[in-house]
Amino acid sequence: MPSSAAWRGLSARPFRCLVPVFCLLLGACAGTPPLATPPPATGAAPTREVVLVSIDALPATVPGSGTMPTLDAIAAAGARAEWMNASVPTLTFPNHYTLVTGLYPDHHGVVHNNMADPQLGTFASKQAASADDGRWWGGEPIWATLQKQGGIAATMFWPGSGAEIAGQRPRHRRTFDKTVTPAARVDQILAWLDLPPGQRPQLLTLYFDQYDIAAHDAGASSPEAMAALRTLDAALARLREGLRLRGLEATTDLIVVSDHGMADVPRDQVRYLDDVRPPGDYDVPWWGAFVGIVPKPGREDAVADAFVGAHDRYTCWRKTDVPADWHFGTHGRIPAIVCQTDTGWRVQPRSVPLWPQPVRGEHGFAADAPEMRASFVAAGPSFRSGVVLAPFANVDLYPLLAQLLGVRPAPNDGSLAPLLPALREPPAP
Repeated sequence: MPSSAAWRGLSARPFRCLVPVFCLLLGACAGTPPLATPPPATGAAPTREVVLVSIDALPATVPGSGTMPTLDAIAAAGARAEWMNASVPTLTFPNHYTLVTGLYPDHHGVVHNNMADPQLGTFASKQAASADDGRWWGGEPIWATLQKQGGIAATMFWPGSGAEIAGQRPRHRRTFDKTVTPAARVDQILAWLDLPPGQRPQLLTLYFDQYDIAAHDAGASSPEAMAALRTLDAALARLREGLRLRGLEATTDLIVVSDHGMADVPRDQVRYLDDVRPPGDYDVPWWGAFVGIVPKPGREDAVADAFVGAHDRYTCWRKTDVPADWHFGTHGRIPAIVCQTDTGWRVQPRSVPLWPQPVRGEHGFAADAPEMRASFVAAGPSFRSGVVLAPFANVDLYPLLAQLLGVRPAPNDGSLAPLLPALREPPAP
């Protein structure tokens, strides 16, 4: 992952970065429709809304770097963190669900994008049959917390929002569809905000996957990934303008986060499990940057003897012996042996083909690796301006959301304390 200076270098031509913003505001870009006119004001008393935006894999080096001018403007108007620490493993579904529950993956049960459970079978993040099955999702997401206390939530593609969890589904929601453009996703958020009182949500979540897709395909700082960031910055500008046109800037807290960062992995930086022990004695449900190994019955000790310990470019542990600061290893869906690679490397069976590109972006690396640091930016009536927060854990976002929405949080692993310096009116001790 490039340094902050490298990100600034990538955005050295600011006119190119700002063109999408000007175009969307003028309604002049082909393929991006102008913003819809909001309905007339109803005269109802103003309410407080929270809009939570995730830019999947957005590195912590981007906010404040000049790469995304609109995101920088949001940060200048409010607060940003030096970085936000992702949870183990640094993958999309575990961390998105941690953000909205305040629970580590080991505690909410979504321990990987793909996993197995002896009672439930297999879970795949890209298969709705399992991803929308509430039995996989433990804890209580913020939309359930809000609705159980009389509020209304709306989710645009957030992982887990299609399942009934804690007896709740978001009142308004859209099923994930990767073909929906960033502008159209924003317009859905604005349409929900145009609903009359009694239907209008107080919490709205919005998910963008365009940078993650481009970075996986071509590299974290590739031209394709930078183009995706420009597109998403334009989407943020569209959202801010939509809030302004509706007179909602003074009542809406806007929070932009990511689930983890991204690191480049050259094609030849790979190690093979087969070189340690032939594959007949174990299964490998997880491979890449974060590896899971399941010994076959009767081969547990032999497989553990072969893998547990340090290897060239990766280290393996029995799941019960992983480092304590991982907050990981007790859940039954975690394989008996887990391995963490060095940043920029992959570990896999030889049966898994390598990709054709010379470099791809990957995540799943150690949560304390600089490249895996996530982003946090927030502005609105609840936030002081010009604040730069010290790093904090992503489990701390849920207590913040509960505070902003005025609801009692469910049991969680987080703390509001690291975010108190950003709040205009911190709660009484």
